[in-house]
Amino acid sequence: MSRLNRRRFLRGTLQGAAVSVALPFLDAFLDGNGKALASGRSIPTRFGTWSWGLGMNRDVFVPKKTGANFDLPPEIAPLASVQQHINLFTNFDVFKDDAPNLCHHSGWVVLRSGTAPTSRPNRPGETIDVSIARKLGNQTRFRSLSATATGDVRDSFSYEAGNSVNAPEWSPLRFYQRLFGADFQNPNAETFTPDPRLMIRKSALSSVQEDAKKLNQSLGAEDRARLDQYFTGIRDLERRFDLQLTKPDPLEACVISENPEDLPSGLNADLVSKRHRIMTDLMLMAVACDQTRVFNMFYASAFSATTKPGYDKPHHTATHEEAVDEKLRYQPNVSWYTRRAMEEWAYYVQSLADFREGDGSLLDNSLIYATTDQSFAKMHAIDGIPMFTAGNAGGKIKTGLHIDGGGSPGCRLGYTAQRLMGLDIESWGTKSNTTSAAIGEILV
Repeated sequence: MSRLNRRRFLRGTLQGAAVSVALPFLDAFLDGNGKALASGRSIPTRFGTWSWGLGMNRDVFVPKKTGANFDLPPEIAPLASVQQHINLFTNFDVFKDDAPNLCHHSGWVVLRSGTAPTSRPNRPGETIDVSIARKLGNQTRFRSLSATATGDVRDSFSYEAGNSVNAPEWSPLRFYQRLFGADFQNPNAETFTPDPRLMIRKSALSSVQEDAKKLNQSLGAEDRARLDQYFTGIRDLERRFDLQLTKPDPLEACVISENPEDLPSGLNADLVSKRHRIMTDLMLMAVACDQTRVFNMFYASAFSATTKPGYDKPHHTATHEEAVDEKLRYQPNVSWYTRRAMEEWAYYVQSLADFREGDGSLLDNSLIYATTDQSFAKMHAIDGIPMFTAGNAGGKIKTGLHIDGGGSPGCRLGYTAQRLMGLDIESWGTKSNTTSAAIGEILV
């Protein structure tokens, strides 16, 4: 097995030309403990962000207990299945200093850039995913990847400078095309010219089977099972390629739009959930196959316009127009939206936790940083904005904790994340948001 390493490719020939297919991480590539590559280098650590819109209702979101085994109030009850994988941070503040409180803007900009914006067009500095990508992203196909579940390319929480916003993938079909190169074929076209890239890929996938059989003979039972799962995925892709390479029958009802999508547009909560889960699964494939080590998932925009079936107000409108129920002490419909967001956060975390890597999971080798734009959206409050992390960052942090920040800068978490990802910074943030204090309670 010493001749195998993670750079090993399955090789074949196509019309006399060499072709190759990369392999996922196998146990054979790791040391005997499953904690590092056989070469001695660590399994790569990944950094991701996740975002939801419009904060929370404090009375039904913030646990009464801090530390481990914290209670789960109704709004975060959906996180029960992933509680051991996450940390919750509450009572951390965002400071606007001499800048205005830009509704649904100041909060997330400070938490991701360290600086309060003076106007909406003003995006100071760069977001932490960009800073971390400069450190982690130079050895992968994509320095970073972003996706949104809103279906709107404008909904981004990532930027390199004021005029350089990182546009997210907004359509699952387009995201799939970017990752795997599939192209839509018009069934009503008079002629059909298969994309040569697809022809090569289809042939490449089938041409490495001999090498794959030889490799299988040298693997243990668990790696054979993992490789079989990998090839099942490849065969599924190959079937999709076959469809692309076969001229479809004409369809009178088929009208090709400029930007064909596989999901309809719209912000119904069920549709947003479906779009989010497809995007999550695609992003997981990209990360697990080491196409990127820095990634962003945006569940909702800051001005979230997600709609609830049977209710006439979208999320943002509801935060301002729905009264606080005197008996419940929160806004019932607004709380429903937050609970749906937490369901999707749980799906995202669980998806990473379920993907085995070495002696642990993909989540164990990742750090996910989750933020929102407000604390109590009805009042555009930016004090006590909640945040989450998920994952162990390669064994560097503890999970399952609720941390009360005591009114300290929310930028402490961003500073901690950047230090964990290897950035050599003494402090982060500006003016009142400046901090050099890591959140030591979560550090191993």
